[in-house]
Amino acid sequence: MLQVFAIGAAAQSVDDTLSSPDSPSAEEKSSVHSLYAGAGYGSNMIYLGTTLSQDHGFGYSSVSYGLMDKLYFTATGYTISGFSPFLAYYNLSVSFNHTFNSWFDISTSLLHYNVAESLRDTLFNNFTYGDVTLGFDWRILYTKISAGGLFANGSQLYLQARNSRYFETPSFAREKAFFSFDPYVNMLFGTLVTYETGEGTSTTLSPGYRPWKNGGQGSSTTYSESFGLMEIDFGLPIAFSYDFFTIEIEPGYVLPLYSDAESTGMNGFLFMASLFFRIF
Repeated sequence: MLQVFAIGAAAQSVDDTLSSPDSPSAEEKSSVHSLYAGAGYGSNMIYLGTTLSQDHGFGYSSVSYGLMDKLYFTATGYTISGFSPFLAYYNLSVSFNHTFNSWFDISTSLLHYNVAESLRDTLFNNFTYGDVTLGFDWRILYTKISAGGLFANGSQLYLQARNSRYFETPSFAREKAFFSFDPYVNMLFGTLVTYETGEGTSTTLSPGYRPWKNGGQGSSTTYSESFGLMEIDFGLPIAFSYDFFTIEIEPGYVLPLYSDAESTGMNGFLFMASLFFRIF
């Protein structure tokens, strides 16, 4: 069954970093066409309540084309430590964002993940994810509320609420360099599955896991579904920007609110380091 952050993000979303500024108020060069590239390494890729990299370190490289700083097309390839082939999976995405005024913006995106055929039983099956996000700038906090759908062997709904506080240092080095910080707290809501065995025990499983679709756990097992809070994520992206490139590190912590005996690597500290640069 499908194992899916993107980010999310909850998974330190690579596409979001490439295709949008650090905050709605960040200044961008005015250009009809733009091209970005990026590369980085992370300790574990957790996306929408599961680990895409199976609790292994991963590397990625990405390229993103932007039109009018609103419409972006992105391609990203991933490699996972200890897995072959070298290109374990990739995603293609398209996103659109629009700022209405100083306090409200909207964005939408569509992503498709494709995994190497030899790794589909180990990692996850191909899937598509689309979402719509509303952004509210309260000056003190910036709030993003997202509603998304995951499509693969059925569909699932996810909601996310993210609060962050972006700020940056005064520029230096001939006004070309600055440091920025964007601490955040993200809450992920989705469908949880609970099963009860003949022995009377029960376990809440991570989203995306449907035991009855794989033969179940026995005839004495019953299942139920509920929609609720799955996970809380904390992060502190710290970036150094100079002219056309940005170096970013992001320590974070993932706190799942479900138990899942079938999955490991879903909680604890994460770390990611990235380099992004604008080609034009």
